[in-house]
Amino acid sequence: MDTAQDRARIRDLNDGFRKTFAGGKMVMTASVAALPEMVKASALAKLVNFDDFTPDNNPHGEHDFLSFEHCNRTFFWKCDYYNTEWTAGRKIPLILI
Repeated sequence: MDTAQDRARIRDLNDGFRKTFAGGKMVMTASVAALPEMVKASALAKLVNFDDFTPDNNPHGEHDFLSFEHCNRTFFWKCDYYNTEWTAGRKIPLILI
């Protein structure tokens, strides 16, 4: 069932994980991991502080995807939930940046 209450709960979970990185797993692509430490750190700070969600970039109201420009690069962020075996379902948040 997909209700406004469900979407609000998912949004709160996604925002909490995005802002703290606690309770889940963060994964970076090889190209992001290869960036200088200062660029990665400042990109993560930008991710934590992102609050420019709009109906255009957040049509379902779940705050599960965003993109931003930083240091002449476009960064994409996606949050999904997996079971404890990392195969499917909605239990453990995973962020890919």
